[in-house]
Amino acid sequence: MSTPETYTEQELISALRERNNQAFTYLYDNYSGALYSIILQIVHNTDLADDILQEVFLNIWRKIETYDPSRGRLFTWMLNIARNASIDTLRSGSFQNSQKNQVIQENVHFKSQVTEINADNIGLKKILTKLKPEHRTLIDLAYFKGFTHEEIAQIEDIPLGTVKTRIRNALLQLREYLK
Repeated sequence: MSTPETYTEQELISALRERNNQAFTYLYDNYSGALYSIILQIVHNTDLADDILQEVFLNIWRKIETYDPSRGRLFTWMLNIARNASIDTLRSGSFQNSQKNQVIQENVHFKSQVTEINADNIGLKKILTKLKPEHRTLIDLAYFKGFTHEEIAQIEDIPLGTVKTRIRNALLQLREYLK
């Protein structure tokens, strides 16, 4: 039996659920570049992005049965796995500790600026934990990761108007928390 050179989305999902290695190779060959780009935008480190990409494809292989086509396209589902793995890595204790061990430039003025920014971020991150998870994610993507509202709508697979409304509501909640 010959293997197809291309798959429809449904054929690919079925083959992956049957643990077809050729389908997995096809999936990796056709989607790894796009997923790697998303991961790299979040973590800004090629070595770390390589590790996360490997973890993402392992998770896709292990969790393909949980994919529900009625909730969105396969790529969107994989994109969410990649985004979540990237964000989880950045939030992990081991990553935070590795960042503490980075060499800081000798410029004293630069050091004081970094300290002020980090102190501000720590306080703001604590306040963000009071937000609903869907609001916190959007604020994180918009203000800490630098994504546009349009990009967030694509990443989260929700309408642009919903993104704007949720971000506005989150900012109003933050304003109340900061009073």
